[in-house]
Amino acid sequence: MTHTNFADGVLTALRRSGERPALIGPRAISADTLADAVEGYASTLHHTGVKAGTSVALSARPNSTSVAVLLALAKLGACTVLFDPRGGSETALARLRVAQPELLLADSAVWCASGWAAPLARRRGLDLPALSQVARGLTVGARWPGCPPRLLPGSGKSPTFGDDGDALVIFTSGTTDAPKGVVHTFASLAAGIHAAGRLVRADPNTCIVGEQFFVMAPSLLAGATVIRPGRSSSQIRRTLMHYRPDIAYLTPPQLREQLRRETPLTGTIITGSAPASARLLGQALGAGASRAISVYALTEAFPVAAVDAEAKVAFENSGGRGDLLGHPVDGIVTRVDDDGQLLVSGPNVSPRYLGAAPIAEVATGDLVDIGEHGLVLRGRSKDMILRRAENIYPGLYENSLHQPGVALAVLVGVAHVDGDERVVACIELEADASESTVRARLREPMQRMGFASPDAVVFMSVPCQGRSRKPNRPLASRQAAERLGWEVSI
Repeated sequence: MTHTNFADGVLTALRRSGERPALIGPRAISADTLADAVEGYASTLHHTGVKAGTSVALSARPNSTSVAVLLALAKLGACTVLFDPRGGSETALARLRVAQPELLLADSAVWCASGWAAPLARRRGLDLPALSQVARGLTVGARWPGCPPRLLPGSGKSPTFGDDGDALVIFTSGTTDAPKGVVHTFASLAAGIHAAGRLVRADPNTCIVGEQFFVMAPSLLAGATVIRPGRSSSQIRRTLMHYRPDIAYLTPPQLREQLRRETPLTGTIITGSAPASARLLGQALGAGASRAISVYALTEAFPVAAVDAEAKVAFENSGGRGDLLGHPVDGIVTRVDDDGQLLVSGPNVSPRYLGAAPIAEVATGDLVDIGEHGLVLRGRSKDMILRRAENIYPGLYENSLHQPGVALAVLVGVAHVDGDERVVACIELEADASESTVRARLREPMQRMGFASPDAVVFMSVPCQGRSRKPNRPLASRQAAERLGWEVSI
């Protein structure tokens, strides 16, 4: 089956926009300039051997260069493996071994953190394996000393891959023994981009703030101007106040912070990546937004459903119990299994996990009711912890906590009153172990955990349940919160 490559669609839209700004960060990049960069990087990558089906790992901060490189890889039909360097060296190495990239593209900060600057990076919580030993590499963007050669745009022509194939791999859960990578094909990506476009509603006159792929791609396809929000809350505030965008994508933690700062909002606010309460959406409207939407999505399927502030507030005021996710987007098919878990299928759903057989539908791990209001979330059956819109999977890290003197260790999430979760390491000591000694032994492995590093460590008897004596994570979470004296949301 043949599908149009989404990169080809973006290039066509960029050429149509000409000199109009396509991306605005520290500086504005015109649509023609971005299109030239995509064609140039595609030419260079093609002449280095990248073709349809080539596995290429990419780790670079979102900016005009990394966007152009990602589109160039898609144009050639390569399978891009998104490599997050923040999860710790063992996790990173395991994922790269499974993906087996033929080429590794990373910015200078990543290359240096995995090489000569590794000791400094580890002190700052970033622990990486020696990436130069994993695959041949090139540097994306400015090249610092000690980094591989820089990827420079060429001038020759390159083919555009048109057939369906693997386009993107995004790692989620799994362990270091069996990393779990979500595979999206060009067909599922294209379907997801178009579904997201129907939610974003951008056009050539739209100014949109956001740097997530499924915000940028449909916006560029529509000929809109995409503005990078900045990394800090102060930068985001300045961006929102200066550009007064028609649309802005903010994660719930980012939105809460802007509301705390009393930042005036404009246009449509879209939020996702973490739960957004009716109160939060209502506050966005009160701060000036004309529309506020919460999107429910998975790595395997985005978007799945969406709900606006008015519907969510009405559901809550009517006495509805649970978190209203809204109605599924066009094309998404939903059902619940015997345990109440939501299963989804459709054209924008990942067809399989890396190294595994095809699947007909994705098990979300979320307990959901389906009724007249759409999907209503009752809870999560997964152990996943959601902190600052980052997915943290305990199974990736708990083994490293089992140091000498530790009888049992689990990572749990504690739901805080601000709507976010806190990560707590619950450590049960062996009978003759010293708390101070074990705490010292845990310091290094916790540093290697990167963004998953716990907010607190609690020494306690970890509650277990069932014949198999599995840790009772909800009870451990409650007990940890009580010991810490934290005010929590039940």
